[in-house]
Amino acid sequence: MDRLKVLPGNPWDLGAVYIGSGVNFCVFSRNAKAVYLELFKKSDDSVPACTIKLDPKINRTGDLWHIFIEGLKPGALYLFRVDGPFEPKNGHRFNKDIFLYDPRAKALTDGSLFKNLNSQKVCPLEKMPKCVVVDELTYNWEEDKPLKTPLNESIIYEMHLRGFTASPSSEVKFPGTYRGAIEKIPYLKKLGITAVELLPVQEFDAFENMNINPKTGKRLVNYWGYSTTAFFAPKAAYSSDKRPGACVDEFKDMVKAFHKAGIEVILDIVFNHTAEGNEHGITFGFRGFDNSIYYQLVSTNKEYYVNFSGCGNALNCNHPVVQEYIISCLRYWVRVMHVDGFRFDLASVLSRDENGFLTLEAPLTRRISEDPLLRDVKIIAEPWDCGGAYQVGSFPGGRWCEWNDKFRDGIRRFIRGDEKLSTEAATRISGSSDLYSSSGRRPYHSINYIASHDGFTMNDLVSYNYRHNEQNGEENRDGTDNNLSYNNGFEGPTLNPKIEKNRIRQIKNFFVALFLSQGTPMFVCGDEVQRSQDGNNNPYCQDNEISWFDWNDIKKHGDLLNFVKNLIALRRNHRVFMRDDFFKGQKTATQTSPADINWFNIEGFTPDWAKLDRFLAFRLGGGITEQNSKPDNDFYVAFNTDIHDGTVTVPPPSAGKKWYRVLDTSIENEECILPEGKEELLRNQEKYVILSGSAVVLISK
Repeated sequence: MDRLKVLPGNPWDLGAVYIGSGVNFCVFSRNAKAVYLELFKKSDDSVPACTIKLDPKINRTGDLWHIFIEGLKPGALYLFRVDGPFEPKNGHRFNKDIFLYDPRAKALTDGSLFKNLNSQKVCPLEKMPKCVVVDELTYNWEEDKPLKTPLNESIIYEMHLRGFTASPSSEVKFPGTYRGAIEKIPYLKKLGITAVELLPVQEFDAFENMNINPKTGKRLVNYWGYSTTAFFAPKAAYSSDKRPGACVDEFKDMVKAFHKAGIEVILDIVFNHTAEGNEHGITFGFRGFDNSIYYQLVSTNKEYYVNFSGCGNALNCNHPVVQEYIISCLRYWVRVMHVDGFRFDLASVLSRDENGFLTLEAPLTRRISEDPLLRDVKIIAEPWDCGGAYQVGSFPGGRWCEWNDKFRDGIRRFIRGDEKLSTEAATRISGSSDLYSSSGRRPYHSINYIASHDGFTMNDLVSYNYRHNEQNGEENRDGTDNNLSYNNGFEGPTLNPKIEKNRIRQIKNFFVALFLSQGTPMFVCGDEVQRSQDGNNNPYCQDNEISWFDWNDIKKHGDLLNFVKNLIALRRNHRVFMRDDFFKGQKTATQTSPADINWFNIEGFTPDWAKLDRFLAFRLGGGITEQNSKPDNDFYVAFNTDIHDGTVTVPPPSAGKKWYRVLDTSIENEECILPEGKEELLRNQEKYVILSGSAVVLISK
């Protein structure tokens, strides 16, 4: 530290930026009176090696505090302290004695602040993670470029990075890490997915959770990670290399490896709140730099936080300073880390103005949509929040995709066999035009899903009527009651073969509805091999076998895995399931080929939608193609969700073609689904018996 030279620095690039001869530090604070840069030699230092007070006459330009340390190298460790008024009722919570993370830190050292809090809610400095100076420009990306997979051709696999390989059954060299995920890319490649959507990998503190598992007596953790501490930093604990800052290159290695396999990387990102909590929370970042700017506060008493997130606070997303922070963060992950898209948790918080009101003219969501650097990036909204906002079909900002929970709930109920759901199912399967057509969006802006990280797995949807969250330490009060599930006659695992067969058939029916619907399908890691969470529909705190992918399930449930692989291949090989636009109907029919879509009742006639119940069938006309696409096969798809078998009248295919069976979920062996080129010619081209609770797909050839 003795050879370091202190210069004024510049305000152009916020964060810690290495430029060859040293490091430029720049942070924002409008209401601070003083800023201190603290440099450390080691991550477990109990005192700084060097403290530098920034002179506001030399080191401040507007609201930006900056300094250049000549001779400082990548790998250097640092924190900040900021002094200013402590006036909670006016929104100010400055405290010069509290050490703070740089809001734009590119990496933190591995460790936990929350795990080591003392009775005064202060973490001893030797235990507190430190920010790491990172050189952004030296990594060799080789020829890596964005894949830009069209949305209508995408199949998204939602996955917890650690949970994917944490189980000993994964047999990887580096379980629960970025490198461990690389080892399992061949599995994902064979599965056929085009993108992984990773639960939060931006730095969070797993020990924020203080609850105790009543069964084991052990402290629970924040496993999912929806409580960010450093938005620019990949989680160090997920790196097999524990050297300070090494997580950045290991994350890049993972992205590059996914891209080589043709798989995009989408990040689940949490800009709705932070881990600093409410007025009783911990100060380590935004709150210490400028609380009144970064957070939504109660206007009449700014001591208190508005809680649109349900997690204690809400970021003031549409304040110009916070907007700029979020845009810069997204650009960093795209430009420097090469990610392909983002899923925005509780995204409706991003569409609230500075007074907390929802607005259709939210500047942030529009900026994200229109930003030139982000223009080819996938942007996906979870279009609601915990403050009552619900914006499915109306999320503002232009080209946004949305998690479509209307698809989820409608298909769950239809496949379960609920009454009068055929019309709803038809609307969802055909692309949810009621939600997206009027705004100029397309079917692929609907992210269709049956199950996600949040709720029952697909296996548990057919195995449990009730949530079983006792091990979460909240007396089974957490998690939703609105599961729309059915256990098929027994709660939980069973040795009854009839019940188990029914469950597997229902899972297959779910997958048929998911992959053969218009829109962008997403499913959660492990659903393809009947992964169970033992009925826990909110395992945010379960870093154990409840949440981990069990690789033994690949052999145990190989039949289902084979079914899903072939179904994904069917979708990807046929354009009729991946339309760019909504169906036009009967006016697209010609003398030699049927319309782009026709709907049928069990007798083969156009249905009376008011009477159609527990049955749905449609024919997709392959001769009706969109611009620049080739003619395809016709398909007939039928669902019988009744308790009775049914004999359907099959409509004719295009002239000169015959129907062949692709799949029938009532068949229990590998003949359930037939690979391309091995479909079975129907002996009777006009009738087909669909067993109770089954789905059938035919192809014309």
